[in-house]
Amino acid sequence: MIEIPSDLHKDLVPLAFLLGDWAGAGVHDFPGAEKCNFGQEVSFTHDGRDFLEYESHTWVLDNDGNKVRPLESEHGFWRIDANRKVEVTMTRDDGVIEIWYGELADQKPQIDLVTDAVARTAASRPYTGGKRLYGYVKSDLMWVGEKQTPEVELRPYMSAHLKKVVTPEDVERWAKALPDDMPDDGIAFFK
Repeated sequence: MIEIPSDLHKDLVPLAFLLGDWAGAGVHDFPGAEKCNFGQEVSFTHDGRDFLEYESHTWVLDNDGNKVRPLESEHGFWRIDANRKVEVTMTRDDGVIEIWYGELADQKPQIDLVTDAVARTAASRPYTGGKRLYGYVKSDLMWVGEKQTPEVELRPYMSAHLKKVVTPEDVERWAKALPDDMPDDGIAFFK
């Protein structure tokens, strides 16, 4: 279910499908790095201004699905203009700062992004750019990331399937929003 908060900045309505807390798992595979399954928690929030705030934390999972250690963390800000052009500024825990540009697909909740600028600290690993695809598919958030370095051409390196995290407050809000004339047996509601 996509909800559009009443205090969401009007320009962000096309990105409302991203809002909320998401959790799930994915696969990490890039030359020179450990191939692994990972867990992920992502949050897209807003405060009424014309951007979404983004936060992502991933961690390596063992064969039983238990957290082993942190993998990557990102923090950023997402904006969209009237022509469905999306811009993202992102800071990563490994000393990389990126500016991404892309666009929201026509008639579907899908965003394609490409790095436009990359800045690195002296301590960061080699990295020259990337691509990302985010999609809202059957109420889930799915994404795939590609990256390149001076030694490795652009290739997929991470992808994940995330589910919306439902809180007791969400359930209470949805229950209060049910119509008063809801039939007791629930069957008539679907007729």
